[in-house]
Amino acid sequence: MAYTSELETRIAKKVTKAITEHGLIEEGDRVMIALSGGKDSWALIQILDVLRRRAPIAFTLVAVNIDSGYEGYEHEKITATCAARGWECHIEHTTIGETIEDILDESATPCSLCARLRRGALYRLATKVGATKIALGHHADDFIETLLLNLFFQGSLKAMPARLVSDNGEHVVIRPLVNVLESEARAYAKASALPIVGCCCPACGDLSLQRQRVKRLIAELQVEHPDIKNSMLRALGNVASRHLLDKRLDPLPELRAAAARVLSLTPVPTR
Repeated sequence: MAYTSELETRIAKKVTKAITEHGLIEEGDRVMIALSGGKDSWALIQILDVLRRRAPIAFTLVAVNIDSGYEGYEHEKITATCAARGWECHIEHTTIGETIEDILDESATPCSLCARLRRGALYRLATKVGATKIALGHHADDFIETLLLNLFFQGSLKAMPARLVSDNGEHVVIRPLVNVLESEARAYAKASALPIVGCCCPACGDLSLQRQRVKRLIAELQVEHPDIKNSMLRALGNVASRHLLDKRLDPLPELRAAAARVLSLTPVPTR
């Protein structure tokens, strides 16, 4: 238990830092946790419950699990665990798996489509349960890998925000584990005796070749530079926009254009 306590203290500090720096949870919030049954979402609800009992502000938690409809999915384990720990939990049974099979090409990966369908379901459920925030279990490794995937393969310099307002402005998505490493989340879920439940999707755990390569690259670099993940995470909050090539981030061209227009309208004095 000493190991659990030490690990929990470290994770609690990291999550508290994220909440404070990014304004993730506020007085009176009802935080809806997307509880998939995987290690990350279990770690998230466990640490938020710990912080809820210690926090100087009052907020409540509600877990929501989206059952995609795959045979063999053990949603009853999630319900039983939440009940045993006093966590409010709602199971939403859907036909997302069947829908994906009907509309997706055989050669395409279902993950991105599944994510969109599940996100839509989460938004609907947030309204249903009266949630003011939707908490996702993305951890530091997810942020770092997404950054490199976009940089290497999509030609864009972006990762994920810790706090995101939906396009229609009705929902706020938060990622409190932004500073927590995947290894820490895994160890914490295990030490807390939380049951890992697979989603039963045929593609579950089948990482894309690109993401596998990025994971291997980071692991190789970490051998020589143990602090490389923390360095990359700090870089996401230390952007020197004037040293990039995106013209939208450089106000000088617009200022020059505005100055040119002013000069063109200024009458030349005559003698």
